[in-house]
Amino acid sequence: MTSLARPVGRGSSGGGIASLVRAAGPGAMAALGGDGLRLLSVSRPERQPESAALGGPGPGLCCWVSVFSCLSLACSYVGSLYVWKSELPRDHPAVIKRRFTSVLVVSSLSPLCVLLWRELTGIQPGTSLLTLMGFRLEGIFPAALLPLLLTMILFLGPLMQLSMDCPCDLADGLKVVLAPRSWARCLTDMRWLRNQVIAPLTEELVFRACMLPMLAPCTGLGPAVFTCPLFFGVAHFHHIFEQLRFRQSSVGSIFLSAAFQFSYTAVFGAYTAFLFIRTGHLIGPVLCHSFCNYMGFPAVCAALEHPQRRPLLAGYALGVGLFLLLLQPLTDPKLYGSLPLCVLLERAGDSEAPLCS
Repeated sequence: MTSLARPVGRGSSGGGIASLVRAAGPGAMAALGGDGLRLLSVSRPERQPESAALGGPGPGLCCWVSVFSCLSLACSYVGSLYVWKSELPRDHPAVIKRRFTSVLVVSSLSPLCVLLWRELTGIQPGTSLLTLMGFRLEGIFPAALLPLLLTMILFLGPLMQLSMDCPCDLADGLKVVLAPRSWARCLTDMRWLRNQVIAPLTEELVFRACMLPMLAPCTGLGPAVFTCPLFFGVAHFHHIFEQLRFRQSSVGSIFLSAAFQFSYTAVFGAYTAFLFIRTGHLIGPVLCHSFCNYMGFPAVCAALEHPQRRPLLAGYALGVGLFLLLLQPLTDPKLYGSLPLCVLLERAGDSEAPLCS
């Protein structure tokens, strides 16, 4: 990042003219009179350190505070799942209800960590804390629809596979989806609420909306996209202890599954971090997270053995191709108004962040 103060170059008028006047001697000084004195008083401005532009401690300390704050948030989120002692598995409704309480408490307090980080570093975002965390009305409709549409395009192959394997036709499926009774059953299903509502909302709030504003001034937007998901991926390692505790599989299979889950969640976290930065909204990442939890990881092996393998694999390839083609246009910041994280970096002197345009 560069400072807000720009040094005067060697060819600038202030330093160059003053040197010429000195070389010309006292005669030139007398000819210029008071102007000559003013010219000689012009000195080359010194480049301010980044900490001066930010109004806080040095960049090294700022980064340490940011990393420690993110690590504290991740540990608090995962630790809240284990404040309740129970011999029941994680999918038991009683366990899910208790974890709802603790996770919601931690998530609701997580903005205080961002507020404390702001006070410790002295960084002034130039906008309200809620706006910086993606809670704003400007551009909210495209921010809710376009990222979800982009994610559904990526899952074109799995969606085709789901429709092929579904015993009901499209009309019957829409009737089921739109029926009030179906939604009433979902709202009383603890696992559905966890996977589709509570987990997407709280995880995106903590691991994207709170962590990205703290990491971006330290690393820049691009590295923050790939740094932030590491906390998200590591946070999912707690599933190892539950699987080992209830002997759900062999030790090798459990650790192999954990490594795969870390990779998958890290990639997904980088994608939602990208969406958060490019749209400046939290709603898009939350909806995409909920959709991906519903779809699960694409069943590529099942697609390879499917009776309609060729059109299905073509759908997979088409979805990935269209996703890559539409990724930039559908996340164009011009569609969503001013981006809070970009405003934050502009105040820190980084006005050329590539994700901001």
